[in-house]
Formats: sequence, structure tokens, C-alpha cells
Amino acid sequence: MNGPVVVGVDGSESSLTAVEVAAREARLRGVGLRVVHAFIWPKMHVNLEPSPVGPREGGLRNLAERYLRDAVERARQSEPDVEVTQDLVTGESLTVLEALSREASLVVVGSRGMGGFVGLLVGSTAVHLAAHGRCPVLVVRGEAEPTGPVLIAVDGSPEADEAVGFAFVEASLRGAELVALHAWNTWTERGGDDPGHPSNLVDGIDRLRDTEERLLSEALSGWQDKYPDVTVHRRLVHDRVRQALIEASEDAQLVVMGARGRGGFAGLLLGSVSQALLHHSHCPVAVVRGGRP
Repeated sequence: MNGPVVVGVDGSESSLTAVEVAAREARLRGVGLRVVHAFIWPKMHVNLEPSPVGPREGGLRNLAERYLRDAVERARQSEPDVEVTQDLVTGESLTVLEALSREASLVVVGSRGMGGFVGLLVGSTAVHLAAHGRCPVLVVRGEAEPTGPVLIAVDGSPEADEAVGFAFVEASLRGAELVALHAWNTWTERGGDDPGHPSNLVDGIDRLRDTEERLLSEALSGWQDKYPDVTVHRRLVHDRVRQALIEASEDAQLVVMGARGRGGFAGLLLGSVSQALLHHSHCPVAVVRGGRP
């Protein structure tokens, strides 16, 4: 999709860092950057103008416009060749960004904004958009390793196929290698520490490993043909999914995953592994929901 990259800002340092990442993504894609601030106060029927006894630059509207100016300036300093537009949209941030995701190629948000509570690792806006966004959502958190690979979580589910494709695109655009990681005891999180568990029995472990290796190969085969410029490293690990991905994210510049994997429950929009990565990944996380119209 050739829609713009959309980034939500709220004046926090987290959102300004997200602006820099979003500007780079827009440049790589050759699309524009749309900087958006959701302005809830008109709906609350409060005074938006400066106080008669306060400074002329005061007031909620001036504050919101300053958030946008600062974000646009950061974007232009970061990527001078990217066309940047700005929008002050009346509405609540979750609703506004979800609506804009219908026409965007990517939505970028910081992991926590000004409304975040101390102790929370990721804000409600990031989690909500990862579950409900109509395009891939990139949550900027941790410290990206600039020369590291793009890391894709592969589980073989049809829902994850779009995430695999997105990861190949990102690796190609960034000129990065791609690490495709599949933790092959995904059907249980408790078998790994139990010597008597079926997944650890000698007569069954080889068959399980062969099956999971085929799953990984099949998940990548078509995409490798489409993106021959991307060097792919396959990692098949016998480990807990969350633990394996979080550890692997230490050396990555981006983690990509589907919103839900093959172990997900019907009706859930965001799986437990996706939520764990949003909270604990060492680098930015892109969540891709399957079945986009």
C-alpha cells in the first residue's frame, strides 16, 4: 500500500523518538509522513484559549499546536527529503489513529506517552493499536541495534504470513539481514523443563524437530524467491517462544510478528507472545495483523 506513514505525537520524548523512526520509514518507502496529534479537549467543552491573566502563548490549543510544530521540526531535521504534513484532529488518540490506519502504510507510536503511568513498560495506545490497527503498527521501544538484523517470529500460521512478508520488505528496505526464528515447542510452554514431557523424549524429539524445520522452510520459501536480495538466517530453537524472542531482540534492529499465532484463542485480537514482546523487547516491535481488507 502506498499510503503515508502516520505517527502519533503527544509532546513526550517517546513520541518525538517515534517521529524520527517514522520519518526514516517514510523515506525508505518513498511516501509522505503525516504527523498527527489527537486533540480531545474540544469534545470536553473546556476553554481552549489562553487565560486572560496568563501568557498569550498559553492555552490548550496553543499547546497542541506546539506539539505538532516540535514534531514536524524533528522529522525535517531527521529526514529533510521527506514530505511532512501535520494534522490536529479532534478526538481521542486511540480512535483517531485506528481510523487513520485504514489508509496508512504504517502507523508508528512511542511505547509510552505523557499519559503513561510510572512502572508501565508500554502504554495503552501502543497495545490498543497493535490489536486493532488496520495496517502494520510499529511501536518504538528499547534500543535498536543499527547494524543488527530484522527478526521475524515464525509460527507457520496463515495469520503470520503477512508478518513474514512485512519482515522481508523491512529487511530489503533497510539493507539488513533477516533472522527467521521459530521456537518449536509452541504448543506448550511447560514441556521444556520437564524431562518426561513427550517433546523431550528421545524417540519423539527428532520427529518433532524435523516437522518444525519443514514448517519454518515452508513459511519462508515463497518470500525468499520474491526478495532474493535478503540474506536469511533460519533459527530453529527448542525453547519457550517469549523467552527466545526477547533474548534474540537484544541484537536486532526490529522485531516483526503477527498479532496472533497458531496458539491463539478465537476472539483474541492480540496474543500473549505479542503482548510480551511489546512489554519486554529490547528493540522496536512491528505487529502485523492478518486479513487486512
